[in-house]
Amino acid sequence: MTENYEDCSLPFELPESDPLFEKKKKLLQSNGFGTKERVYLNSSSCSNSTNAMLEGMLKRARIIHLDEENDGYIQTVPTLQVTDDENGAELQVELYFGEVPVSPYVEFYSYRNELEALSSILSLIAVSHLHCPLTRRDVLQELHKATLGRIQEFGDKSRLETRIVEDLSIEKEQCVLHWGERNDVRTKLKIALCGNLVCSERLASSFVKRLGYVEGAGRGAIAAEDLKVGDVALEIPMSIVISEELVLESDMGRRVPKFLHLWVAILPSMKQLVLLPMKLIVATNRKNKNYPILEKIDGISSETMLLLWSMKEKHNSNSKFNLYFNALPEAFNTGLSFGIDAIMVLDGTLLLEEIIEAKKHLQAQYDELVPALCNDHPDIFPPEFYTWEQFLWACELWYSNGMKVMFSDGTLKTCLIPIAGFLNHSLYPHIMHYGKVDSKTNSLKFCVSKPCNTGEQCYLSYGNLSGSHLITFYGFIPQGDNLYDVIPMEIDIPEIPTQANLEIEMKVLRDILSTYESMMENIGNTEQDNRKSNSWDVKLAMEYKDIQRRIISSIITSCYSGLNTVENELHRCVAMAGNGTGSEQTG
Repeated sequence: MTENYEDCSLPFELPESDPLFEKKKKLLQSNGFGTKERVYLNSSSCSNSTNAMLEGMLKRARIIHLDEENDGYIQTVPTLQVTDDENGAELQVELYFGEVPVSPYVEFYSYRNELEALSSILSLIAVSHLHCPLTRRDVLQELHKATLGRIQEFGDKSRLETRIVEDLSIEKEQCVLHWGERNDVRTKLKIALCGNLVCSERLASSFVKRLGYVEGAGRGAIAAEDLKVGDVALEIPMSIVISEELVLESDMGRRVPKFLHLWVAILPSMKQLVLLPMKLIVATNRKNKNYPILEKIDGISSETMLLLWSMKEKHNSNSKFNLYFNALPEAFNTGLSFGIDAIMVLDGTLLLEEIIEAKKHLQAQYDELVPALCNDHPDIFPPEFYTWEQFLWACELWYSNGMKVMFSDGTLKTCLIPIAGFLNHSLYPHIMHYGKVDSKTNSLKFCVSKPCNTGEQCYLSYGNLSGSHLITFYGFIPQGDNLYDVIPMEIDIPEIPTQANLEIEMKVLRDILSTYESMMENIGNTEQDNRKSNSWDVKLAMEYKDIQRRIISSIITSCYSGLNTVENELHRCVAMAGNGTGSEQTG
């Protein structure tokens, strides 16, 4: 019987629903690939053949799993690239600078993209193994082994050091972890204080009796045993997840009519501030005596309800989540809590404006919402629980700990996930896919995408976030070079002949150079910031400012290099035009 070779292949398909479909399609085609094709397994299982086959699969998978345009920004030489669309719309100038370190044999786009690509191949192998003929399964097994080896090698190069000092008790954290165990939480992690995240106040999970201390600041999750790719490091039942449904069932929630239209989203995504106008107007449900609190509100968002609920619930000694709230830090130490000295250090940076605008927005929301609720309904909103300080604490709680959860019905909601919510973020995470409810177990599973050795801190990813965002809403700067610390810039340039285009490029580079030289002058130098201060916020502000200096310095250096390159090319173009050898003439 002849084997069906379609059963011995792995399908690689770019969904047409992908937001970057057209760009990825062109990138695939430029590499000789289609948007929908199968890679057939070779009959040979030798290492050279397997590695070559894996390399071809990786090239496809990397492109398919690009999740942002930033993933493709890899240049080893500073260049000024001018692109336009086919309809003659405005052109976008993209200045690439710096060098993204790549493996000598793997030109990956980004850390996350490489792991996504490798993980997707593992998934395809698992599916193919179910129907692959027995005569080909040895090849499939070799491919699986080679993929795991690539993940191991890739992970080893990005491993962060963890230093632990034993035998220091963390009583509150231990209590919340035992509470989790009693509520069916399962984990292969333990808790420790970690030094790899600056100013991070995070918890993690553990049911071990022996807790540890890691040199530095911040709490994090440490692997209690060797974790292999695909292992479930942590599993949280939905019964202890703080969600909209939980709040609606509370005393506060029962007084809120579910049919009201949205009023204001203080935390529309729980991770990004949206400056929305807010009004207190007469509600349409005046006749409903069950909801007197909302007679002056024309609707309230679930996010606002969660925020108000948290402010009161943290003081409820009878709450199901009492141990969880007790284990939370008294201060989250995010950029929203920066003092005046730290704000002064940030003078000249983009982060300064971001923090000021965020706090101004929150203060306005608080002034317009909370005092009115406390004055009119002190029995439900006790003034002592709803101070500005408590409001800011609750905002920081949800900004820094809220996670998006995909429920079984397909809805996406922001929730607090006790224990799991305190895993630390890294640019090189072990856990990348989480937040989707397993309908069979009604739980959230946190599986590792790369190995995590015993005693190593286990990280997850909060998303592709810039340093300024992480400081403002989380209160730390991650280790390593953050590819999302970018300064976007768009410039309109008309379509013009080659020589004129070079002249425009020079003008653009000079304008950019002037802009960033002014920024460097405004941001000051290191000596000006070398003040004696043990304040956490000042230290964090100084570290961020130093990162900004390096970025701006790199841009300036690249501009000078680019100017030199373009100027030489312009001289060559003019000389060719003078000799009559140029392909284009300018008027």
